[in-house]
Amino acid sequence: MAPYRLEKPPADKSILVLSGKGGVGKSTVAANLAISLSLQGYATGLLDTDFHGPSIPKLLGMEGTTLTSTDGKRLNPAELGSLKVISVDFMLSSRTDAVIWRGPMKMNVIKQLFEDVNWGKLEYMIIDCPPGTGDEPLSVVQLIPEPTGAVIVTTPQEISLSDVRRSIQFCHTLKLPVLGVIENMSGFVCPHCGEMTELFGSGGGERMASEMGVPFLGRIPIEPEIVSSGDSGKPFVYHNGDSSFAKDFDSIVKDIVEKV
Repeated sequence: MAPYRLEKPPADKSILVLSGKGGVGKSTVAANLAISLSLQGYATGLLDTDFHGPSIPKLLGMEGTTLTSTDGKRLNPAELGSLKVISVDFMLSSRTDAVIWRGPMKMNVIKQLFEDVNWGKLEYMIIDCPPGTGDEPLSVVQLIPEPTGAVIVTTPQEISLSDVRRSIQFCHTLKLPVLGVIENMSGFVCPHCGEMTELFGSGGGERMASEMGVPFLGRIPIEPEIVSSGDSGKPFVYHNGDSSFAKDFDSIVKDIVEKV
């Protein structure tokens, strides 16, 4: 039996953000990617499918948001400027509530988040998936007819790169185009002397991408202000558009847009 597919996806282009393991900054990349597209004038949606550890609301300063419904049937997404956002975190009664779902339940909820939300007409939908190659990314790929592709986030050290190789193989198996690899936490620039320190090594993401035959999108250094902005719910590229990080990230976004 063929898997169920959406008749009409809410966006012209759907991009999954994947990582082989947790702790590599995947959700930070997904949030800033969606905001960058929105700031460039694209009608953009951000869907958080990390049900067991939803961090998008925290990163965007949207914790405690209550969703509304205009017709009593479909939910209206939360909004940050022109960016439309949906996360299961908006539907929990408490920040300490645990989501305890098996695979079929996750598939059904993801389907509802596509079909039972008033997304409107979107040009881009960024989908933040949990780490690994399990139910959530598989459900998304099976639901969306011809998804545009995946952006894969890694850190330079081998323990992360080995898991990212599995994510790339996941994409190949499902015939999901790999738009490129982003190497996050790639070096730390001392704010006092300007010297670059490779805390986790450097260049591993680019070498791995070359070995696997997929594009390399760029490096993102460790930036203390990114950490503080995420903790305070102030998306970095939204509030620091003139920073070197925002400009580097903007270059990555433009590369992605050209590819799709």
